[in-house]
Amino acid sequence: MTLNDEIFARLGDPGLEQIAGLLGTDTTQARTVVEAAVTTIVGGMAYNTGEPQGAQALRAALDDHVDSDPFSADPSDLEQEGRGILGHLLGRQGTEQAADGISQFAGLNSATILKVLAALAPIVMSILANRASRQGMDAGAVADDLNKEQSTAPGGMNDVLGELLRSILGGGAGGAGAGGLGDLLGGLLGGPQPSPESSRPEPSGPQTSQAREPGQQAPAEQQAPGQRRPQSADQENTNPDW
Repeated sequence: MTLNDEIFARLGDPGLEQIAGLLGTDTTQARTVVEAAVTTIVGGMAYNTGEPQGAQALRAALDDHVDSDPFSADPSDLEQEGRGILGHLLGRQGTEQAADGISQFAGLNSATILKVLAALAPIVMSILANRASRQGMDAGAVADDLNKEQSTAPGGMNDVLGELLRSILGGGAGGAGAGGLGDLLGGLLGGPQPSPESSRPEPSGPQTSQAREPGQQAPAEQQAPGQRRPQSADQENTNPDW
């Protein structure tokens, strides 16, 4: 059972209807927004566990969530805790960028999307913590489990949200963020496609990378597949030490 499966099982129809009411939409789109939010959170965790220090820090933090029950927590406390978790994963600016991205694709208010993201973060931590405790996972096993979770994201969502996460955590040039994913996720979430007028212009200043001719080798400083990029100034709030 995936994290999304467990979350929907715990939420039930009443919980999903409550989220739909918060978002101002129907339960079908609310379900997709929850899936997108969980995929984003899991992707942030997987990124942070890409190095041993981050994996060990997350594994230690999970111990604090084994006995927690976020489904019965006070909503304001849950949101506050979730914002702290998201700050560790994505940084403050990255969290806002993720909410803005999902908001654009779903055609929903970004502030409301941020509330859903924050509410889901402690839930993901709690379910993952109990899974790790039950199965006796060490830091490496947790990292592997997160990578498996990424591959189970519905409808190719992992691929398209992965681009958003790379723009946040990987220091993608030009602030690709939501705008670069409009054509991909707009249809996936059933939201409006960004119009040409709303697309971000290309920066006029010096670029951090240049287009290559066919067959030309990538510069040495570009990220290789699977390689973590050094954090940029935009990720200064991202901290693997939970």
